Amino acid sequence: MTATPVSRPAERRILLAAPRGYCAGVDRAVIAVEQALEQYGAPVYVRHEIVHNKYVVRSLEQKGAIFVDEATDVPPGEIVIFSAHGVAPTVHEEAERGALATIDATCPLVTKVHKEAIRFAKDDYDILLIGHEGHEEVIGTSGEAPDHITLVDGPEDVPNVEVRDPDKVVWLSQTTLSVDETMETVEALQGRYPNLLSPPSDDICYATQNRQTAIKMVAAESDLVLVVGSKNSSNSVRLVETALNHGASAGHLVDNASEIDEAWLDGVTTIGLSSGASVPEVLIDGVLEWLRERGWEGLEVVQPVKEHMTFSLPKELRRDLRAEAAEKRKQHAEDAG
Repeated sequence: MTATPVSRPAERRILLAAPRGYCAGVDRAVIAVEQALEQYGAPVYVRHEIVHNKYVVRSLEQKGAIFVDEATDVPPGEIVIFSAHGVAPTVHEEAERGALATIDATCPLVTKVHKEAIRFAKDDYDILLIGHEGHEEVIGTSGEAPDHITLVDGPEDVPNVEVRDPDKVVWLSQTTLSVDETMETVEALQGRYPNLLSPPSDDICYATQNRQTAIKMVAAESDLVLVVGSKNSSNSVRLVETALNHGASAGHLVDNASEIDEAWLDGVTTIGLSSGASVPEVLIDGVLEWLRERGWEGLEVVQPVKEHMTFSLPKELRRDLRAEAAEKRKQHAEDAG
């Protein structure tokens, strides 16, 4: 008599992508707000979200940061911090007219793209900026050379592009895009403009590329991929898209564990987990705890590359900005009077 094999349930496991979470630019920007509050006291104003993450913004609000839509919303003689996404020159001018002391927390890699735009515009190139319409980084970069920059929002937008001289064209990109989609757009542009010039160095930031590389490896073995990040975070949205394009059966973007639908777990044995570049590790820990409570005990870290990048804090934090703000307020009052 032949024994009937006993069916054992498949082991539930989590593939945790690394690198994940905070990149050097986000870490620098968040610390800049925290240190400004510590040095100068509340309130400290921040134009737009310092980074695209709800948890981070709420945490900084609780410490005394006030987030505003525009520099013109800040009272004269106060301190305002510009977000990691960068701002156009007109925003600096608004802050100056408003008698504001400023801290520029723009990610240095975004600043690099701004400088490229300025240089190519000075040489009278048509600049094709690959990015998503309305994204703060795109608005800031476009503001550096509005008469020379044309936005290209994905490969489907390429037929709409018009340039003055097809032999004097260069492409730049938003730093948080999908690497694959960006190169697809570049190839389409090269098909129209064979002499298209590329930027001196890759515009898509190291952290975006590293997180996408890791999620591709995770997705290939996952039934479900969860990416922790906010809906307005471009790099987080791109991680979900990348996972779905590289083998994951399903993928979802969640701000935290409370947004996970237990129905997503039906029939799932392997879950891939990552987070966008503006997500603190505490939110990943919360998701891991939520999954452990539901039987996902096995944990494997997938780390194709290690990160060592750090950026120094904004130089403005080394000055007495309250004194500068008071002087600006005084001058502003005298000019008004």
